[in-house]
Amino acid sequence: MIYYTGDMHGDANKILYYVSEYNLTSEDVIVILGDVGVNYFGNDNGDKKRKKTLNKCNVPILCIHGNHEMRPESISSYKEILWHGGIVYVEEEFPNLLFAKDGEIYDLDDKKAIAIGGAYSVDKFYRLSKGMKWFADEQPSEETKMCVIDNLDAVNWNIDIVLTHTCPAKYIPTETFLPMIDQSTVDNSTEHWLDTIEDKLTHQKWYCGHWHIDKKIDKIRFIMDDLEGQRYKKEVF
Repeated sequence: MIYYTGDMHGDANKILYYVSEYNLTSEDVIVILGDVGVNYFGNDNGDKKRKKTLNKCNVPILCIHGNHEMRPESISSYKEILWHGGIVYVEEEFPNLLFAKDGEIYDLDDKKAIAIGGAYSVDKFYRLSKGMKWFADEQPSEETKMCVIDNLDAVNWNIDIVLTHTCPAKYIPTETFLPMIDQSTVDNSTEHWLDTIEDKLTHQKWYCGHWHIDKKIDKIRFIMDDLEGQRYKKEVF
């Protein structure tokens, strides 16, 4: 079965709990909707410790790209392989930890799911002022956007599931806005682009993370702490 959850931010205990509590096995797949937090330092030992913990779960984990992490294609230890009909990035040392390539379409329990990662970091300037990591390629590039469009063209814009980090602009949960952030400085270009995707797309479900909220609006399911899946009856669609 396929299970969906939100941003992990390096806290592997969240995934360990799900695996133990719901008896997940190698026959299942957990999808983390971005900001996994295991590619924050690149090949740093801190990253590796979390990767080892997750890999030992023996459950395939498909990670969507978030905004607070490096893209795996920029890390030399990652290789591309074919998985469930689409390309993923994987390290030989951690074969259960898979990173989706933006625009790829995966066969998940006989459902076609497209991955579209990335978002803008509203704390960008704070991070830069404090010497923290910020990734200039956090949002999808024009090349990535064209890949998404080309792959949707190939399936006549008919897809079962959309997996993104952020959401289309029309669904932005404004109640999550941080009071110290001047919203006029926030780059919502990815969200507005996702609006154009959603307007044209025929789909059944859309899962996203990023906003640190558990909420449903129309076909959009925001996930942070919940686990969505068939055996765990939190599923609301």
